[in-house]
Amino acid sequence: MRRYGPAVLLMLVGAAILRVSLFSDLYLRYVQPGLRPYLVVSGVVLVLLGVGVAVLARTAGEQEEHGSHGDHGDPGHHGDLGGHTHGPAGPRVAWFLTLPALALLLFPPPALGSYSAEREAAQRAARGVGTFPALPAGNPLDLTLGEFGSRAVYDSGRSLTGRTVRLTGFVTRDTDGTWYVTRLLVSCCAADAGAAKAEVRGAGAPTVDTWVTVTGTWHPQGEPGSDAAWPPVLDATSVRRVPQPDNPYEKR
Repeated sequence: MRRYGPAVLLMLVGAAILRVSLFSDLYLRYVQPGLRPYLVVSGVVLVLLGVGVAVLARTAGEQEEHGSHGDHGDPGHHGDLGGHTHGPAGPRVAWFLTLPALALLLFPPPALGSYSAEREAAQRAARGVGTFPALPAGNPLDLTLGEFGSRAVYDSGRSLTGRTVRLTGFVTRDTDGTWYVTRLLVSCCAADAGAAKAEVRGAGAPTVDTWVTVTGTWHPQGEPGSDAAWPPVLDATSVRRVPQPDNPYEKR
């Protein structure tokens, strides 16, 4: 059985990748949507490689067995075997490598949440201050946390003034009870995630990591680009719990 270890590992990893990318949208917890085709191809290739390695291992085993039956008169040959296992099996410790693959296959990790958001430094330099394009007509206006934060902090034209906006994200909280609607922004995958958040006032805080849609109006504070302008503040008129979206991240 040991000779099939590499094949089993390849097929497990390939199956785990296909599990999160081809048969579900779980891959969105880790990478951008545009990377899905590459994940699917990688998973298929790994499964096929595993099948190929298994076939080669079986062929090699049959040849060894056939050779051992034909060498009964050569004691030196049996002495070389000495009970040792030869072939592509590798050390038994390699079987431990199947554990991460099984974990991904059976128990995919959740998307990043409040712990990752809290690690993002709250330091903002006065960069990119200027006017932004006009917002679409209509209230409430659905905005991403990234767009809301950019306009609230860096828009010298104050385009958010008087507008009712709707933001969706998960709940994070400071030790003093201040709470935020938060979203993680990624460029490529979860490894490069950074936090965008807005302080929510006028409404009680749901449980940390609960996904919510908050409707309200921007509460200006500080000069554009200043430390006082961060984090942006939203005076809430309603807070509604929602399920986690298929893609929990925003594109940076």
